[in-house]
Order: sequence, then C-alpha cells, then structure tokens
Amino acid sequence: MEDVLDLYEQPYDASRPVVCFDEKPVQLLAETRLPRPVRPGRPQRFDYEYERRGTANIFMAVEPLAGWRQVTVTERRTKLDFAAQMKQLVDVCYPDAERIRLVMDNLNTHKPASLYEAFPPAEARRLLRRLEFHYTPKHASWLDMAEIELSVLSSQCLAHRIADPDTLAAETAAWQKRRNQAGIPVKWRFTVNDARQRLPHLYPEHS
Repeated sequence: MEDVLDLYEQPYDASRPVVCFDEKPVQLLAETRLPRPVRPGRPQRFDYEYERRGTANIFMAVEPLAGWRQVTVTERRTKLDFAAQMKQLVDVCYPDAERIRLVMDNLNTHKPASLYEAFPPAEARRLLRRLEFHYTPKHASWLDMAEIELSVLSSQCLAHRIADPDTLAAETAAWQKRRNQAGIPVKWRFTVNDARQRLPHLYPEHS
C-alpha cells in the first residue's frame, strides 16, 4: 500500500508519468419499446422492459496529475486485450516517456507474462522495459485512482441503456474528449501518514 501512496505523493514528471489502469464490464441493454419523448410538464419516459444484448468491457487509463484519461471498449478483457492496452500506452500515448509507472490491481491478466503470450519475446521485453508495475494490495483496489474515474464515467455516461458496442464506444469517446479538454485531474489526499493513523490493523504491533 505504501508503495502506491508514495508514488501518488511524487511531483509530476512527464518523463516518468504515473498512470492508473483498471477495467469494468458493461451490460448492453436495448429498448423493447421506443421511449416517449419529453413533453411540457413530463420528462422522457422509458419502458421497464429491456432486451439483453450481452456484455462489453471498458479499459480505463488515467494520468491523475495531467488530467488525462483514455477509455477503450473491447469485447473481452483477456490477457491479449491487456497486452494490447500496454502496447498502446507505450507506443501511442507515451512514446517519449522514459518509463510509465503503472498502478493497477492484482487481476490475473495484469502480469508481464500476458505480454509474452501476446507478442514475440523481443517485443514483449521492449514494452516491459518501459513499464513499471505497482500493484494495489488484495482487497484494496480503492487505492487505484482509475476506479474513481470509472465511477465518474458510470454516473455521467453509463446511467442509461446502451444497446451495442459501437454506441458504447462513441459515447465513452465523447465523454473522454470533454474530460480531457477540461483537463480535470484526480485530486488524491490519502497519504502514507493517513494510512498509518487510520488503518492501524494493517500494521504489525511492535513492543
């Protein structure tokens, strides 16, 4: 835990950005009847019935201090999908960074081995030389600031029914563009000292 918190207290460094990464499944739901439009004195109304259209996955990468985030919609969240996201970060999002310090949870796909499954050994190693993984402890994924950004995305963009992956990708892309243009950072206030004072049960007792 303190490894991640120490990272969050460091000043902004464009050559070694701190990026938080997470993912979220999204259920695709279609309307069975056309919603009734807004009328004077009445809001738009939706039927309670809906049609299930399967699920999609959202990957979220966010650089809290820079006020930047990237949302990617995929069909699944396999090791190969994770590896593709890492390549995107290294080669497209941060091509000039010396090293990307990546905060994420301990999901079984979030491992260096995923890159070796996706790419030839030399390519996997090239990417991993630019990545520095920092894992949140088990049951402490709340330390990953990407969870905060996913929560904002859910409330601002995913609170209504979305029927297909293309619509989901278009709506999340529009949300991402608005947030990035505004440069909205994630303001983290929980420090190592706070952890030691508020979470004493996580620390061994010393006589």
